[in-house]
Amino acid sequence: MAEESKYYVVRQKALPEVLLKVAQVNRLIETKGVSVADATEQLGISRSSYYKYKDDIFPFRDNVKGKTITFVLSMDDEPGLLSAVLSKIATFKANILTIHQTIPVNGIASLTLSVDILPTTGDSAIMLEEIEALDGVRYLKILSRE
Repeated sequence: MAEESKYYVVRQKALPEVLLKVAQVNRLIETKGVSVADATEQLGISRSSYYKYKDDIFPFRDNVKGKTITFVLSMDDEPGLLSAVLSKIATFKANILTIHQTIPVNGIASLTLSVDILPTTGDSAIMLEEIEALDGVRYLKILSRE
């Protein structure tokens, strides 16, 4: 039987509210130096819920430096769109390791990129959000983070 995955990348909208609040508590503790009791009370979750999940959820951008992110884009076949995607990656000072674009079918192409996140790279989560927000990009899906 195949080994089950231990880690998943999940969009924020798919997470239960309690997990999002645990991540917010972690952020409050790290940035504001508040106690667990104060942070959980402020966000309206129990301390037991916090302790149950505190080590299991963290924002995507945390600890990503020195990693490779592979993602796929579905995008319109428009002149300059690939250039805009690559420019966005360059703006964040990430390094493209591999790139593969399919031949467009019915005006839609698939682009798969592996990007090395360097110590000088900006927030990779924001980079991916900005790529997904480009006109002509239909969706972005993270395939792996190694």
